[in-house]
Amino acid sequence: MNKTINRENIPSYVKKIGGDLIQKGFEAYLVGGCVRDSLLGRTPKDWDITTNAEPEKLAEIFPESILIGARFGTVSVIARDENGESFQVEVTTYRSESEYIEGRWPSKVSFSKNLDEDLLRRDFTINAMAFNLAHQEKDEVIDLHGGIQDLEEKLIRAVGNPIERFSEDGLRPYRACRFASTLGFEIETNTFDSIKETLNVAKMVSVERIQVEFMRTLLESSQPSIGIELMRQSGLLDLFLPELVEGVGVEQNDFHVDDVYWHNLHCVDIAPDRVKLASLMHDIAKPRTKQGPHFYGHDLQGGEMAKEIMKRLKFSNDEIERVSNLIRWHMFYYPMTEAETDEEKLEVRTAMMKNGWSDTAVRRFIRNVGGQDAISDLFLLRIADATCNPKSAWNPKEIDALQDRISAVLQQDLALKVTDLDITGNDLMELGIEKGPKIKEMLDYLLEKVDEDPNNNGEERLIELVRERLG
Repeated sequence: MNKTINRENIPSYVKKIGGDLIQKGFEAYLVGGCVRDSLLGRTPKDWDITTNAEPEKLAEIFPESILIGARFGTVSVIARDENGESFQVEVTTYRSESEYIEGRWPSKVSFSKNLDEDLLRRDFTINAMAFNLAHQEKDEVIDLHGGIQDLEEKLIRAVGNPIERFSEDGLRPYRACRFASTLGFEIETNTFDSIKETLNVAKMVSVERIQVEFMRTLLESSQPSIGIELMRQSGLLDLFLPELVEGVGVEQNDFHVDDVYWHNLHCVDIAPDRVKLASLMHDIAKPRTKQGPHFYGHDLQGGEMAKEIMKRLKFSNDEIERVSNLIRWHMFYYPMTEAETDEEKLEVRTAMMKNGWSDTAVRRFIRNVGGQDAISDLFLLRIADATCNPKSAWNPKEIDALQDRISAVLQQDLALKVTDLDITGNDLMELGIEKGPKIKEMLDYLLEKVDEDPNNNGEERLIELVRERLG
């Protein structure tokens, strides 16, 4: 592992900001995640600078800056590289914090002239290192809390007393689990035990912030199950996603290796990013629908549960609809049993799928799932669901057959949603239909008719169908 940072790897616009501060007589250090990632040989996503210049001085030195966080000592400086491209760099005044409220926010911030005091307030040792942007004979990373050693030992350790760190900011426990998951580290024992003792503070964090940390765990980890399981063991998962914990110990039938909880986690580990969240919750209703070895209707109930969970966690309406719909329809076919895996029976089953799905059924399936893009996501979810289970008798040729059938139907001139119809709500009002729910009812009826026969999707024919319906 690197012991220092190669200055050539620091972007020119970052060095320019540091140089401007130093020229004005102030200090300038890289700090936090960019130091950690540089030591690990990773390319930092963000570059943060800390300095003894107070916010009003920063605003003078950098006229192009955003002062939204100035009262907490943070100014976002707009800088440009050699190509003229703009970047935003957070420059923060050395500070100490105290008297935290609502589990997150310091009610008292004191600016300091001391870098050591600033590093002491940070969350974890691997994030409490700094690098002087001023050229020195010996460029060393300033490491007052053993961050380099913890990087080498792959440990997440709180700075100082972990109870104090987690009592100051309830988001830090979630971050500890995320860092362990994304970096492939372990959480130091005393630090982990302190998460359990400060759940009352973690519970106060806004769901929006928890959602961001959780989604970063899912999307930035090569194995998200590590972070999720740490959240479960520490009690964090119960605070915002207790439904997932319900699956612990809920055994499935002989065609599954894992209980419901671990099946969900193994599924999310291998799922593509677009379906990570749906993969995690695809069987979330199984504990509530278990009847002997069966879980009747877990897909339908799971879709509804996903809506409730995602609303609670403040996801966007579009994302709620997309994910819940994938879960609702993820059981669009069942894996083959071992008795059906020989080539002859596979050919018969494939032929039945090709011939047994009418054009109308395919159109309705596409529309129910949410359109062509959603079909692709649904296949990704189904493949992850089957692949993560070693006992699954799933054969990819079944999805191939369904894909072929869908492609054939999509090549036709057909309507999959009411906006594809050659008639509008305004047209229906001109035909005497009252504005409101009756318009929607008629459009849905016409879509059904076009499902049955795509030739019905012409303006004259649709008007004829409306008049027939009205009598």
